[in-house]
Amino acid sequence: MQDPSLLRLACFVTAFVGCALWEAYSPRKQLTQSKWFRWSNNFALVALNSVLLATLMPIAAFQSALIAEQNQWGLFNQVSLPTPLVVILCVLLLDCAIYLQHLVFHRIPVLWRLHRVHHADLDIDVTTGTRFHPIEMILSMLIKIGLVILLGIPALAVVIFEIVLNVSAMFNHSNAKLPLRIDRVLRKWIVTPDMHRVHHSVIVKETHSNFGFFLSVWDRWFKTYRAQPRLGHDKVQIGVPEIQDGKEQRLDKMLRQPFIKQN
Repeated sequence: MQDPSLLRLACFVTAFVGCALWEAYSPRKQLTQSKWFRWSNNFALVALNSVLLATLMPIAAFQSALIAEQNQWGLFNQVSLPTPLVVILCVLLLDCAIYLQHLVFHRIPVLWRLHRVHHADLDIDVTTGTRFHPIEMILSMLIKIGLVILLGIPALAVVIFEIVLNVSAMFNHSNAKLPLRIDRVLRKWIVTPDMHRVHHSVIVKETHSNFGFFLSVWDRWFKTYRAQPRLGHDKVQIGVPEIQDGKEQRLDKMLRQPFIKQN
């Protein structure tokens, strides 16, 4: 299989433009911060992460899958199953692993300090889905590579999952209004913007709920599902209580947030 970088980039741009237009045309919640300021700094963080990952980790999950296949490493390289079934199982396993990783990053204080950069955005929209501290991005990639080698996940499944994860992250972080009837149906299976907005509430019990990125079933099965924010979507406050200064949305501030004690 050829390098899927261009395919992933095309899917990212298409999903971003689609979600950005959707939330601009039909916003769910009034933004409280300067959109230009937030977007410029969130995108600067995305660019920095891309450079660091390319520089520090030349072997990513896709390349790891090819190496594992060549050397017959991992569970699925040792069993004989139809390729479509293996791909489906691996995408499901990776999505469950991302759910569990997300939960762990909330539960362990040192990891939460890294992940808190994502939650410290004072508004939630399509760019929030791409905003993560570089150290968290590196740790996430290492975890993904480990799972790919351990399970022998095929390269095709890695590509499908990475595209699904990126698209769903932008979709469910969108500040877009989804008709309630459609939301009720979709959230039975996938994470919707209204479902994930609960996760970005400053109320602690709401912050530590709804950990899924693509499939919503994990939150239901593991009892971490919360249907709606207590104050409703119009009044819910986004962010974390200890980081409410708009200046903290600058790139340099985001990079040092995990290492500075917040009041």
